[in-house]
Amino acid sequence: MSQDSTDAATDTFVAYRNLLFTVAYEMLGSAADAEDVLQETWLRWADVDLDQVRDQRAYLVRITTRQALNRLRTLKRRKEAYVGPWLPEPLLTAPDVADDVELAESVSMALMLVLETLSPTERAVFVLREAFDVGYDEIAAAVDKSPDAVRQIAHRARRHVDARRPREVVSPSETRAALESFQHALESGDLQGLLDVLAPEVVMVNDGGGVKQAALRPISGAGKVGPFLIGGTGKADGGLTGHPTVINGSPALLVRLHGGLDGIMAVRVENARITGLYYVRNPDKLTRVDSETRLTLR
Repeated sequence: MSQDSTDAATDTFVAYRNLLFTVAYEMLGSAADAEDVLQETWLRWADVDLDQVRDQRAYLVRITTRQALNRLRTLKRRKEAYVGPWLPEPLLTAPDVADDVELAESVSMALMLVLETLSPTERAVFVLREAFDVGYDEIAAAVDKSPDAVRQIAHRARRHVDARRPREVVSPSETRAALESFQHALESGDLQGLLDVLAPEVVMVNDGGGVKQAALRPISGAGKVGPFLIGGTGKADGGLTGHPTVINGSPALLVRLHGGLDGIMAVRVENARITGLYYVRNPDKLTRVDSETRLTLR
């Protein structure tokens, strides 16, 4: 490969790197694995004859999708051996990501968890079609299916996701308001304050990965979630504090225990009350909460 060709390949890859990372992350829910996929994508892209590529963006997305699908199968085995519930790896994102409704929803903890219930091919098709508006023919080439088959998979995946995703799009300001009430009640040990902001049907998912102590299965109902949180605050002896941040395009809390990072608390809000709490404590998943990750759908 000539130096000019290498430079052209590098320039194109760099131009689309944030897009390719977002594709891989939405398919995998893991920034570390998404980075590995990008490395594999680059190695394959560097060997491509660019003169033969009509649409470089589509070609790169195709390579990334195929590598992510391969990685999904490895992740499936890893998740089966995971201790307790598995949550996506949280990413610190720029505040303006929350104002991009499509992007914020596509990487939200709530939706990413729903995507975990799809098969690898369904997830790839849904992500490419719904989040990135990729055409059926291009998706077909990426997942080695016919365009007609892809249409059927897309319809099935969309129906599955729509039945489980949040029923309404909530503004960042409404989420922040709920989080402020939640934070105040959590830090002060106010059980009634928690019950006021938690929806009766709230579900809390804790991810400690066997490294940090966490509930081994989801906790359902405000009557159980509230006391569980207050009990944890009591054990923290007043040293638990929440700090507003933006995670995966939505307002969230960075939780510190006696000054040290304890975890990330993301929420799902509906009708001004919290219906989902996602607490990531596994330290291996907290490496991307100190510096912003650039995400894009374009």
